[in-house]
Amino acid sequence: MTKLLRFFRPSHQHTAFSATLLLMGTVMLSRVIGYVREAYIAYAFGAGPQTDAYVAAFTLPDWLNYIVAGGAASITFISIYTRFLAEKRDADAQKTFSIIITVMTAVMVVGTILTEIFTPQFVRWMFRGFSPAQVELCVHLTRILLPAQIFFYVGGVVSAVLLSHRLFLFPAFGPLLYNIFIILGGVVGGHRLGIASLAYGALAGSFVGPFLASVIGAARIGTGYRPSFDITNPAFREWVRLSVPLMLGVSLVTADDWILRHYASSGIGDIARLNYAKRLFAVPIAVLGQATGQASLPFFARLFNEKRLQEFAATVNDSVYRVSAASFLTTGWMMAAALPLIDLVYRRGRFLFSDTQATAIYFFWFSLSLALWSAQGLYARAFYAAGDTLTPMVAVTVITAASLPIYSILFHTFGVVGLAFASDIGIGANLLALAWLLHYRKLVPLGELRWGELGKAALTAVIAGAVSFEVAKVVPLSTAGLGSRVADLLRLGLISITWAGAVAAGLWLLRSELPGDLRRRRVAAYPAVAGGQIEETRGAGTQP
Repeated sequence: MTKLLRFFRPSHQHTAFSATLLLMGTVMLSRVIGYVREAYIAYAFGAGPQTDAYVAAFTLPDWLNYIVAGGAASITFISIYTRFLAEKRDADAQKTFSIIITVMTAVMVVGTILTEIFTPQFVRWMFRGFSPAQVELCVHLTRILLPAQIFFYVGGVVSAVLLSHRLFLFPAFGPLLYNIFIILGGVVGGHRLGIASLAYGALAGSFVGPFLASVIGAARIGTGYRPSFDITNPAFREWVRLSVPLMLGVSLVTADDWILRHYASSGIGDIARLNYAKRLFAVPIAVLGQATGQASLPFFARLFNEKRLQEFAATVNDSVYRVSAASFLTTGWMMAAALPLIDLVYRRGRFLFSDTQATAIYFFWFSLSLALWSAQGLYARAFYAAGDTLTPMVAVTVITAASLPIYSILFHTFGVVGLAFASDIGIGANLLALAWLLHYRKLVPLGELRWGELGKAALTAVIAGAVSFEVAKVVPLSTAGLGSRVADLLRLGLISITWAGAVAAGLWLLRSELPGDLRRRRVAAYPAVAGGQIEETRGAGTQP
């Protein structure tokens, strides 16, 4: 019990293993709250014009955050700050922190004012399929959400400080509080303000969660802040050099949502249904990829800065192997469970069974790329830990540009589901580019990845998913009536039991080492962690 309480103490310095466990737990809790949020939105507003406008309203704030901050808040700053701590240069670390906060907050304020002014023009250009009423609503909601980017930015930098000190509790709970306040906004103000209540909740949540929680955590450890515009500071200039590629480059990881909304705006409810599918798909991405990546970045940076390059490569490969193998197996269950899962999660109120069917198809195809989304985040962090942001950003920007015709062709050929195909193809290309570049730079050799074990996991996932899907057909899904929830639960239970049995049998027959690898802490991968020597990224984001 004492160890468990210490685990949740704000001042507790985590190892890579305990940090991953903490972040996975809080991310899962946050996604549960996120489910309640999405279920409420589906119940109250369904998948119609208002919901399309609400989801679309996050596009410009996301764009502002990406262009001005570009993930540089935590991704590049954490490498510099961690290096200063390793070199016992605490004064330089605090000074760099103060300069970045001061200068970039001023930039974010100016950017917010400009985007507030030009919001109508952006909405009309981006969502050409919107009716005049949708455009007006989207403009209103966007202007409510834009100031939140200031809190996200400052909170991201402060979170980076906490992560560098191996203090993960406050950053872990920021996204959870953000989701809670969106729900509170809808519950408290929904009747009077309509769907705008969700936007006000998101604005309040950005202050309380990503910003205030991190600031409180930083104050507890005495992180000093003094306003400074000393742009001649060498560390600040290094940060700018590392951050500019992230600010100017466009990664498909972020642009995917923008592209999906742009094309789906031509149909009523299509943006909303794609968003519901993507948000549910984001749950395993967050648990398997985001939590692992956020916990790993400080450790990757420390290993690289200490010139322990073999351990760095082994740690990255080990992380990619575990996350990818677990993702393969999870994908088998997700694809088999798509229809009953979506029906159980969303169908109520104004969200109809016809909406369930369309959303489930999108979720089915998104699920194919779970391992791709999870692994690419780890490879990207390997580059960031090595102090190289230019190479990956040039690569992913080229891939994003090359993917645009693919989205267009597949959308016009297959409709909205073609956008899900294009998303999978694009993120696959993103992953291959990052993995090959790390291999080419001799930072993380691809030959040392455990391909045999990944193959066993993939084969097991295919068989388990197919068997589960066929077995589940014995329980028909009702399209209406009280029995539909029971049918959903029965089918999900049958799928889960069949899938678990098939996975266990498949891994045993193939003599896979994956179960033992997932249970083991693999201290060898983090040798300094065991001796206590070692101490996100785009954090909560603004996604609805």
